[in-house]
Amino acid sequence: MKAPRISFLLPAALLLAAGMPWRRRFQAECILRITRVVSDLDRAEAFYRDGLGFRVIARGRSDQRTLAALGAGDCAVEVVMRLGAQDIALVQFAWQGRTYPRDSRSDDLWFQHLAIVVNDMDLAYAHLSSHAGWCPITEGGPQLLPPCSGGVRAFKFRDPDGHPLELIWFPPEQSRSEWHKRASDAPFLGIDHTALSVASTSRSLAFYRALGLRVTERSLNRGPAQERLDGLPSARVRVTGLRPVSAASPGLELLRYRPSGRAAGMVFPNDLMTDWITLAVRPSSGHSGCAIQDPDGHRLVLVDQGVGAMGLAA
Repeated sequence: MKAPRISFLLPAALLLAAGMPWRRRFQAECILRITRVVSDLDRAEAFYRDGLGFRVIARGRSDQRTLAALGAGDCAVEVVMRLGAQDIALVQFAWQGRTYPRDSRSDDLWFQHLAIVVNDMDLAYAHLSSHAGWCPITEGGPQLLPPCSGGVRAFKFRDPDGHPLELIWFPPEQSRSEWHKRASDAPFLGIDHTALSVASTSRSLAFYRALGLRVTERSLNRGPAQERLDGLPSARVRVTGLRPVSAASPGLELLRYRPSGRAAGMVFPNDLMTDWITLAVRPSSGHSGCAIQDPDGHRLVLVDQGVGAMGLAA
């Protein structure tokens, strides 16, 4: 029996996709979590726990209001995991959609990674390398980017389902102070940001500014180290960092590669290339759950920070 396709339909009550006029502005309070669709929940949980230091804080059926907002029905289970003060959720649907494209590149417009801060890149890379199930994006191990690109050390790779991740080490004068104050015996500290490939920085900025995110940094990254980091010849990427109000929240980066890679086309909620960002906002959206897409198809779920809507802590 062929599994039914889960369709992505935006109910009329929801905010419409990017490009439509915004009738009100929001104040983004924090990114509550980033959700990834996986094919094998036990395998994904073990990888994030053993390979990257996450711990489980909740498991069970996915919130039905979130799934309804995404047009995904209610046939899903999830595990919520935490690293430092930041959360992710891994979701497995009863009927698996398409697998992550094997030939995905960092410049493709469905690219979305999680940047995990480490206090010792060599130790973190050695720990990751001792676990199976992942594959590298970066060529030649962790890369040191030049000062014009932040002077960070970074390494990009994919989890067992193909979702991109990044290990990142910040020099003392860079990034938020919390990454330099936190003492930990483990090399993995928390999630600094999620990064999205976009076709137009200006168009995406207009969208995310309407949600209340503010620009905190800009850079143009290029050169041999960037090419090795992305596994792309002649990589040239304009990076725009955005932050919500909460200092403890992960940020969001817009990655504008020149030229841009492929567009995602129609992506269904149960496809493994689906991620979504749960963003707490004020004022209330006026609905129990509000799902939108940015100009390039990246999904967001807006919840009311004041009441902890959709079962999520305020």
